[in-house]
Amino acid sequence: MRIKTLVAAMAVLATLAPITSKAQSTENDNPWMVRVRAVDLLWNNGQSGVAQTLNVNARNQVIPEFDVTYFFTKNIATELVLSYPQQVNITAGGGQAGKISALPPSLLLQYHFTEIGSFVPYVGAGINYTIFGNRQNFPALENSVTVDQSSFGVVGQIGADYFFDKNWGVNLDVKYATMATNIDNLGGGNLGKLTLNPWMPAVGVTYKF
Repeated sequence: MRIKTLVAAMAVLATLAPITSKAQSTENDNPWMVRVRAVDLLWNNGQSGVAQTLNVNARNQVIPEFDVTYFFTKNIATELVLSYPQQVNITAGGGQAGKISALPPSLLLQYHFTEIGSFVPYVGAGINYTIFGNRQNFPALENSVTVDQSSFGVVGQIGADYFFDKNWGVNLDVKYATMATNIDNLGGGNLGKLTLNPWMPAVGVTYKF
């Protein structure tokens, strides 16, 4: 539902673009752009092995995000998505099991449709590398399990910027990332896999300079 709401908002902004483009020019040839977003982190939980028996899950949460975009041309850009390590609440059997920290930087290649005026939709794809920390913080499971230290995955993205002038705009964005980690006991034995694969709808502020 949250993702559908963002898509509907993008459609509304698209209808406003011709009105704004007649009133003022929003073109900016500078190659750098930054955004600050609030991201609704919606984990698409899946399990295998003992992790499935324990019903191990990550809880949804809202996190801050900062990204830097560089335009090679007016249409083609690369985006580096950054955040500080996030505390991820882990549940088992419906109860709180503990927390881990996750740092998931992503690098994407994007295509921006700049011919519409103030409304600039884009699509992107790239890679995600998630670094897990505090991996033995599972007091409810008597600190008997841990998770892998890192996870490689792919990221897909669709979004849009709506510029009020040559520098400032608002951003709507949805990303989907593949992300998984093994659940191990402290002796090194594998207990199964926790698949996270989050949807990440977001809203934010754009500044191009």
